[in-house]
Amino acid sequence: MISAKMSDAICHQINNEMYSAYLYLSMSNYANFIGLKGFAHWFIVQYHEEMFHSMKLLEYVQKQGGQPELMAIDKPEQAFASVIDLFEKTLEHEQFITRCVNDLMELAKEERDNATQIFLQWYVTEQIEEENNDSDILNQLRFVANDPRAILMLDRELATRTVAVPTDYSNGVETAMNLAP
Repeated sequence: MISAKMSDAICHQINNEMYSAYLYLSMSNYANFIGLKGFAHWFIVQYHEEMFHSMKLLEYVQKQGGQPELMAIDKPEQAFASVIDLFEKTLEHEQFITRCVNDLMELAKEERDNATQIFLQWYVTEQIEEENNDSDILNQLRFVANDPRAILMLDRELATRTVAVPTDYSNGVETAMNLAP
């Protein structure tokens, strides 16, 4: 059984993950608008990952006997200065999410909630990957600066990213994970 305090904290993280999805949808929309379909695609894949993260949290609280309280999702930023700006904001946001996950882990330790600590370890590991991927792309963008040819080459590369998480949760996250390619 999960404590009310832990359940509430995870519900805030569900909101953070849903906001992340909404933010990446907005970033995809912006990239599409400026004609960078590969960047737009990369952010749509990111959107799906964040939705998966939120569903995984939601189901965990449910399985632990809690009833997740869903909150309003803030409006994400809509306009960006450049693709470098997109990825600077992406990295900054993922660093915020990392801090939130670390705070959840600390709360689970304080409460001696071993099940939640084990569950959250997946998110700790995931955030290492998230920040690393974003940093790599940002470094490439900074290296090429505003060279349109290089940006177009990166756009083509980002278009090849595939969705590695399930997107249909109608039968639950675990079932979807077993059916995912």
